Amino acid sequence: MDSSGKEKEAIQLMAEADKKVKSSGSFLGGMFGGNQKVEEACEMYARAANMFKMAKNWSEAIKCLNAAIDIYTDMGRFTIAAKHHITIAEVYESELVDIEKAIAHYEQAADYYKGEESNSSANKCLLKVASYSAQLEQYPKAIEIYEQVGSNTMDNPLLKYSAKEYFFKASLCHFIVDELNAKLAVGKYEEMFPAFSDSRECKLLKKLLEAHEEQNAEAFTEAVKEFDSISRLDQWLTTMLLRIKKTIQGDEGDLK
Repeated sequence: MDSSGKEKEAIQLMAEADKKVKSSGSFLGGMFGGNQKVEEACEMYARAANMFKMAKNWSEAIKCLNAAIDIYTDMGRFTIAAKHHITIAEVYESELVDIEKAIAHYEQAADYYKGEESNSSANKCLLKVASYSAQLEQYPKAIEIYEQVGSNTMDNPLLKYSAKEYFFKASLCHFIVDELNAKLAVGKYEEMFPAFSDSRECKLLKKLLEAHEEQNAEAFTEAVKEFDSISRLDQWLTTMLLRIKKTIQGDEGDLK
């Protein structure tokens, strides 16, 4: 089916879902399986949203998902509402490139997951929020999340390996704002999580702090290159390291 066919079908499904919701609210509808009708409507909204996505009609897809979210939250079904919030966040992140809105939906999903005590799902959403907040230069918000998720994971034998990554990212956010803050933060994280001290991330931070203190752009770049040769730096880390390097006087603003 081509995209215009998908769109027609989606519009039809959406109209049927609206009708079901209205009839379930009436006195007779409430007596005869009101809840079931509402659930069916939610499923229709979700199917319509998928069709709108296929037709690249993003705003209608979001409208359908929001309609389903409203019903699921009224019914106390927060886990499925959270999943729909993630779908909306992904549309904003990949298709509409509205990062502020993506952040808001990931935050809402994280809240619902926390309420249901699905902490690992909540953390996944929060890490997205932290990553985007740092990109938008909202560093205190990013730091708070990385510290919180780092603290939550460091005592879990299965997850503690990830904790060093979160403390590393929090330290970089501190570093962009203020060198002294970063120094204090690194010390605090080593105290909280002794395994952090032996990590390559912590050793890199100490080299970078030293290079920054000496305003030595060359030493800064060398330390980054050495780290990158063993653990490839992703786009986010590269962006943050470049922002820090730009605060060294006379710097060209690259990592070559």
